[in-house]
Amino acid sequence: MNLELKHFLIDRDTLMIEKLTNGEQTADGKFAPKNKIGNRFKKGESGNLSGRPKLTRLTDALRQQLSEINPDAPEETVAEEIAKILIKLALSGDVQAIKEIGNRTEGLPKQAIDIDLQTSGWREEAQKYGLSEIDIINEVKLLIAEFDVDGSNE
Repeated sequence: MNLELKHFLIDRDTLMIEKLTNGEQTADGKFAPKNKIGNRFKKGESGNLSGRPKLTRLTDALRQQLSEINPDAPEETVAEEIAKILIKLALSGDVQAIKEIGNRTEGLPKQAIDIDLQTSGWREEAQKYGLSEIDIINEVKLLIAEFDVDGSNE
């Protein structure tokens, strides 16, 4: 990474920190003592103690129905019967059933990210700081690499 790009990124990060914290963060990114803006919660402590409700009424009702004994086959639950039907559909070549089984057992496939480099004005803005198109692309790659698989920033 060239020196000009590094200075640009440092300046950008400094501006973002000042905007978010009113400049009450030290150079190493820590908050000053008695800061009212940052570090409101201890590490691992949530600000929403009751949390988001995990289930809805519909989910509760569906789970209840799925756990009941299947009237047509008393040795299995409704959920087990549905699973059997889904497997039969997949074996018969039903692509939707195959996808559903894969999504439920192995998770959704990774999604591609399309980056539009034709956004107006970015090249001119980069040139003001002495940055090349390659510098910008490399920075975007670094930013993308900071995100986990689920899309959240670490």
